[in-house]
Amino acid sequence: MNVTVEIERRDSDPVQPEWACPSCKQAARLAEVRANLMVCPHCGFHLRISARERIWQLVDEGTFRELWSNVLTQDPLKFADLETYPERVREAQAKTGLNEAIVTGTAAVDGTQCVLAVMDFGFMGGSMGSVVGEKLWRSAELAAGEDLPLVAVCTSGGARMQEGILSLMQMAKTSCAVDLLNEATSPFVTILADPCTGGVVASFATLADICIAEPGAQLYFTGPRVIAETTHEELPEGFGSAERNLQLGHLDAVVARKDLRVRVGNYLRLLGGGEEPDRVTTTGGRERGQGGMAQTALERAKAFATYARRPFVGGDRESAGEAEEPAAREPSP
Repeated sequence: MNVTVEIERRDSDPVQPEWACPSCKQAARLAEVRANLMVCPHCGFHLRISARERIWQLVDEGTFRELWSNVLTQDPLKFADLETYPERVREAQAKTGLNEAIVTGTAAVDGTQCVLAVMDFGFMGGSMGSVVGEKLWRSAELAAGEDLPLVAVCTSGGARMQEGILSLMQMAKTSCAVDLLNEATSPFVTILADPCTGGVVASFATLADICIAEPGAQLYFTGPRVIAETTHEELPEGFGSAERNLQLGHLDAVVARKDLRVRVGNYLRLLGGGEEPDRVTTTGGRERGQGGMAQTALERAKAFATYARRPFVGGDRESAGEAEEPAAREPSP
């Protein structure tokens, strides 16, 4: 006599997939998603990534050299809510492994040398405080003085509330940094990643020579829910999306993550005159960034920075270690 025994598991949760897209809900192997640069292989949804991951994806291998990592935030307002401001900063540092919401340095993008500034939304929502503004300023100062383009990857929730008016002042400071680049004729390219809002999108992020964004990125100053509740009107479909901003002329292009390195490299060569890196001008001309206007802009930058930076950030340039300061470039032949 044959006996068949059926065993059924009760009250057991269904087997969860290794990874599921937050947009299309399709399952995929995590290794496959990582190999696809953290983009859903089914619908193309671009996941948020850290600053270190962004640098690894964007720059040529082995070319990134970090600068000013010793510039640390202070607590000039002695701000406290449920936690003190220094406690929140320490938590963000432990979570992300970063000292602040921006990583800066020099690198090569598709063969073109540049100064790079990459924000990290995981660090207190990528909020812009005094250190973010200072490091962006130093990046612009270096680009203007060394005849290099500046590339900034922007993802932020806006100004950092724990620094109050000091964080709002960074909007003016970073806008002045863009003006410094313009006077020195140094190219400036920004990549807007999801999300980019508030004081960052209202300042340096949208003042670049070329401003591009990743597909589906949310880009706006004020969130759609707040606007809808304030105006009592229905917002247009796709409000705040990168695609909608492109239609309205606020962006120059929407570029998939896999194409960013080559596209940004092409933009840098285009803005630099279409020649190869380490180019020189034709006979009778002058090297870009070496004229009187660039030198005047650089002197203005140093005078302003000396006055503005010391009260609000730690790790001043005079006390920085040698490894933190950019090495002087050899003059072009």
